Amino acid sequence: MTREPTHEWPVVDSAAEYETGWYTGGYDRVRQPDGSEKKYYWAELPDAVVVVARTGDELVFVDQYRPTIREQCLELPAGIVEDGESYTAAGARELREETGFEPAGVSLLEEFWCSTGVLRHRRGIVFAEGLEPVDRDLDDNEFLSVTTVPVEEALSVARREPANDATIEGILLARAEDLL
Repeated sequence: MTREPTHEWPVVDSAAEYETGWYTGGYDRVRQPDGSEKKYYWAELPDAVVVVARTGDELVFVDQYRPTIREQCLELPAGIVEDGESYTAAGARELREETGFEPAGVSLLEEFWCSTGVLRHRRGIVFAEGLEPVDRDLDDNEFLSVTTVPVEEALSVARREPANDATIEGILLARAEDLL
């Protein structure tokens, strides 16, 4: 369902100020409902997928250092959706590449905008099951290990610092669908 804004918010000017290869950053100068103008800054990132992968009574997690926050993180597998790829196809590919598990089935739990106050970024959460071991194929910037966490402990593990929004969201959505 698309909701219409209660007031017009015309974009007077839009500028991409920098390009990193990972994301684009810029602003839109917008006329607000009271007639004043303000720059709203944004960062535009490619779509991403997060994978809730169940094997028996456990979920597959990856353990990796996140240089951005300078912390070692235990989180669900995740990655970028490539051009022309669906969230489910991207989830199966990322799971295979990062963890060495090929899923028999992948279903989309949810797709949504993230951090709408500053990001132009969509995320899909998928559920994977029927996992079979295969060879991993890590990217040159992926230094991670694979572990499993019992389903009944997964949310409490995900909530430990440094907690990760995508991991918590994935577990909660899978629970809401009675998959965990």
